[in-house]
Amino acid sequence: MRYRLTFVAGLAVGYVLGARAGQQRYEQLKKAARGVAQNPAVRNTAETAAHQGRVYAGKALHTVGEKVGDHVPESFADRVRSLRGRNGHGRPAEDDWGTSHP
Repeated sequence: MRYRLTFVAGLAVGYVLGARAGQQRYEQLKKAARGVAQNPAVRNTAETAAHQGRVYAGKALHTVGEKVGDHVPESFADRVRSLRGRNGHGRPAEDDWGTSHP
């Protein structure tokens, strides 16, 4: 019985100390992640990658459109056109990363 009580007491102390250390480490990681996300070089790289993704997606859309041609029902084509222009409104929109959509 004494060993069991000692084990449970050790487990409780370890849990409390681990929880404190875990919270401190979590705060350190959160602060570091925020610093990286706010770094101008990282933001510029993310914006460049997003822009390139949009360019490649546009090329893919054009290529697929040429190959598929008139095989797509008109109702589907109308829906795609309406989705493409949904965020346009004449000015760039921003996504969750703060990058603009030209």
